[in-house]
This record gives sequence, structure tokens and C-alpha cells, in this order.
Amino acid sequence: MDPVSTAKAPLATARALPLGNPPDESTLRWVQECLGAGSTVKMIRPLTGGTDHTNHALVVETRSGTPHRFVLRRWTSWDPEFPPEREIAALALLAGCEIPTPQLMAADPSGARCDAPALLITRLPGHPPRPSPDDLSEYLIQLAAALLSIHEVGGASTMPPYTPYNRLDVRQPPRLAQNPGLWEKAFDVVSGPQPEFTPRFIHRDYHPDNSLWAYGRLQGVIDWDKASYGPIGIDIAHMRWNLLLRYGIEAADRFASAFEQVRGSYEHNPYWDIRCVVDLLPEDDHHPLDEQRILALEDYLRELLARLGVLRH
Repeated sequence: MDPVSTAKAPLATARALPLGNPPDESTLRWVQECLGAGSTVKMIRPLTGGTDHTNHALVVETRSGTPHRFVLRRWTSWDPEFPPEREIAALALLAGCEIPTPQLMAADPSGARCDAPALLITRLPGHPPRPSPDDLSEYLIQLAAALLSIHEVGGASTMPPYTPYNRLDVRQPPRLAQNPGLWEKAFDVVSGPQPEFTPRFIHRDYHPDNSLWAYGRLQGVIDWDKASYGPIGIDIAHMRWNLLLRYGIEAADRFASAFEQVRGSYEHNPYWDIRCVVDLLPEDDHHPLDEQRILALEDYLRELLARLGVLRH
């Protein structure tokens, strides 16, 4: 199989496609050409999840008759801060990481050959996590331990620096906020100085559905389009609010404790948790916060602000 290749056609204008659209004939032809003459796409299956990318599992058979499993990853909406080139750079750095990550096989970052900017990457085995309550502790420890290898990836300073999603241009609580004052206090906290940190390679979007599992063991970490050079506290905090909404605050706290246990000499600062909650705003039509989530997040903010001494319990 040929090494990584990139489309060399003139730069094309990136265009948005409906999320979930199957790849068109030109895109499939590009995939087949990347695998060599006589290759054929034998199977296409959409993969669930994701709001900015459309992912399809592919089986491509080369001329020798050997099947290969890939993911075709297409940028079906366009955020100039997180272009395909960012994920290409991240995957190159991750090639030596102990944690399994996808391998880049080919790229058309401009969408010159495909119906949208696209990456062809290897497909890791496994499925999204489905732990039972009895398995949750082991699950959290493995997720925490995986970050140790990720944060030690070399060449991290070549990645774009971490920047918050919410630049605080508009300090607006959620539409269904039950306690707007809590959100105002959260805005005040993140408007202040950040805690000191040593920048590292970070996933930046570390949450359960970006991990793959089989038989209770972590098989790999995926979706590296937001990888950055920044504070490791963001990876812990991003996982924590996702765990909060799925399993409750106890699971979020257990994850922080698990990370502190496996890493040692680390004390998580609630500032990063508040920063990640504020990053859920401002809301838009595609990412609304329903009442149940807002109630959980407000309870969480109340606890975090108390830990920082901004509120009393």
C-alpha cells in the first residue's frame, strides 16, 4: 500500500454539505486511487456522532484481493480554526504515541478531489463506551491513564496554541437558565487570569465518545481535529462536564481523582472546569441546552464556584 498521499489538484473552495451525506462518486474514486490501481470500495457505512464532520466506515479491497478498513472523514461544515490541516499535523505527531490513534493514509484538505475536504484514516477496532455502574471505576482509570501518553507527545509546540471557544464577546447565560447570577459569576472567573500551566499536547475534545473499547479495555482515541498546545487541565475539565451530564457529578469527581492518582504531582484547578462550561455558550440553534442539562450544569457551577471561594456552600 502506498504511503500517505495528498491531492495535488489546485486549491478548491471549501463547501458545506448536509451532515451525514454519503460520499459522491468523485470522492470514492479518489479513495480507490489512493489505494492503487484496481482497488474497489466494497462497503460504505455511516458512523454516528459528530457535528462538524461526516464519517463513513469503508472496506476497500486492493487489486490483490486484500480488504482494508478505513474511515473517510469529511469536513461537512467549515470552521477556519479547525481545518483538516490541524488534524493532519496532530496525527503525524501521534504516530509514536503509546495509545492507539488513527493513521493517516491520504488527505484532500482543500476538497479539490472530493465533495468536501477529506481525510482517509485507518479504522481502529472497538465501539463507543458502554460501561455498567460496576465497571465505571476501571473505565475512568483507563481514560485518565491514556492522557499520560497523550500529554507526553513530542513536537507539541508545533500545534496551534489553545484558545477558548467562547471569547466572551457576549456574556449571555443560557436561554433557559434558572440562575443567571451563577453564570455571571462564572463569566467573571474566566475573565480573570488563567492559572499557571506548562503547555503540552492536548486532545482538546476529550470525552467518552471519542474513545473506543472492546471487552472492557480502551482500544484507542479518535477525533483529533481540535488538538492543541495548551493546559492539560482542559482535557480533564472537558471530560468532566461530559461525565457529569452522563453519569452525574460523582463520576466527574472520580475522573479527576483518577487522573491525579495515575499522574501524581497534579492538582486539578476548578478554573478549567468553569472555563469548559462557559465554552458551551453562546448557544445556537444546533447546540441548545435543554432544561435538564442546565439544571445539572448550574449545580456543577455552584460546586465549582464554592471550591474557588467565589460562593459559599
